[in-house]
Amino acid sequence: MSEKNRDGKRTARERLAAERQRQRSADKRRRALIVGASIVCVLGLATVVGLLAANAGKSGKSGAAGPAVAPSGATGKDSLAIPVGQDSAKSTLTVWEDFRCPACQAFETAYRPTIRELTDAGKLRVEYHLATLIDGNTGGSGSHRAANAAACAQDAGKFRDFHDVLYENQPSETEDGFSDKAKLIELAGKVPGLDTAAFQTCVNDGTHDGWVTKSNDAFQSGGFNGTPTVLLDGKNIYTDRTMTPAKLKQMVEAANKS
Repeated sequence: MSEKNRDGKRTARERLAAERQRQRSADKRRRALIVGASIVCVLGLATVVGLLAANAGKSGKSGAAGPAVAPSGATGKDSLAIPVGQDSAKSTLTVWEDFRCPACQAFETAYRPTIRELTDAGKLRVEYHLATLIDGNTGGSGSHRAANAAACAQDAGKFRDFHDVLYENQPSETEDGFSDKAKLIELAGKVPGLDTAAFQTCVNDGTHDGWVTKSNDAFQSGGFNGTPTVLLDGKNIYTDRTMTPAKLKQMVEAANKS
C-alpha cells in the first residue's frame, strides 16, 4: 500500500473518530440541558411552596370558576389527557407539561423530531396533560391561558401544531408573555386554519379555564416533582440520565416488535 493511501485511510479514520466524539459530546450537552432545566423547575416549586396559595388568588382566579369543559377528543380519567397518535400504538408516552416551563421547552427541542417520527408511524401515542406550575411559582396567568388556548386548538384539530408553536415562541420564564390573549391569537396565525372566529372566542372567553384548573389539580395531587414529567408505558423516563432520543426510539421499536 502506498504512503498516500495509508495517509488517506488514517485521515478517514480520524475524521470518523472525531465525528463520533462530537456526537457523544452533543448527546451529553443535550442531556445536561434537559436535566439542568428540569432542576430549575423543580427548585422553583420547592422554594416557593409558601407562595402557591398566595398566588392562586392572583393568577388562577379567572380559571377557577366555571365548569370544566374538556376539549374535543380529550381522554383518560376526567378527560384530562389530550391524545396525539393512533389508539392502536403499542407504546404510550404520558407528558405533564407547562407551556411557560423552560425544562419543557428543552425536552421538546431535543425529543420532538423522534416523537413525531414515532407517532406518525403509528408506533407511539402521546397523552399530554397541562399544568400551570410556573403561574404558581412566579405569579401570572400565562401558563393557564396558554393551556386554555391549546385546548381551543384541540377543538379545531390543531393541537399538535399549536403546541409546537407555543414552545417555539416561549417567553422568558420570568415574563408572563402568554397572559396576553391577543398574543396567543397572533401565534395561532402560524398554524394554517387555526385563527378562526371560533378559536378567538374560545381563547377570549376562557372556554376551557375550568378544565385547565382541574388538570393542574390532578398534577398537584399526582405526587409529581415538576414539569415535564414524562412516562413511557407508566415508567418515568425523564429521570433516567442515560435517556436520549435514540434510546427512546429503541425502546418504542422494541415494544412494537414484541
